Amino acid sequence: MKMLENRTYDELTVGDSVRVDHLVKERDLILFAEVSGDVNPVHLDEAFAANTPFKGRIAHGMFSGALISATIACELPGPGTIYIGQEMSFLRPVRLDDTISIELEVLEKLPKNRVKIATRVFNQDGKQVVDGVATVMAPTEKTAIPQPALPPISF
Repeated sequence: MKMLENRTYDELTVGDSVRVDHLVKERDLILFAEVSGDVNPVHLDEAFAANTPFKGRIAHGMFSGALISATIACELPGPGTIYIGQEMSFLRPVRLDDTISIELEVLEKLPKNRVKIATRVFNQDGKQVVDGVATVMAPTEKTAIPQPALPPISF
């Protein structure tokens, strides 16, 4: 069983980093559309999307944002982290079957347990698709817990 372990504010050092890879699948787009209510056909309808500047379906921009959030919550700093803010620029589209890499790097430690973290996402070709900076409140107490299992979802 995978454990989720945080890094406390005192344990964090400027330059600490983590990388998480994610293969973007059809299921991701459908679930994100369901949860967010964003049913823009550029994400869900290939015929419609073929006639856009993207020439095909793309993932929701905020899907990448959600993966950044998950990486902060589960990896760096991890459980107990409070998200305070996020600046984000979408540089390129993310497409179905892209493998994207979410890369976080501690940029600065601020007063009151706050931390600035670079939030970058790259596609499988090494091209940056998202650039940003998050501000979080890092946990002050060490935590290690088993990763909760998600119930199965059927369509």
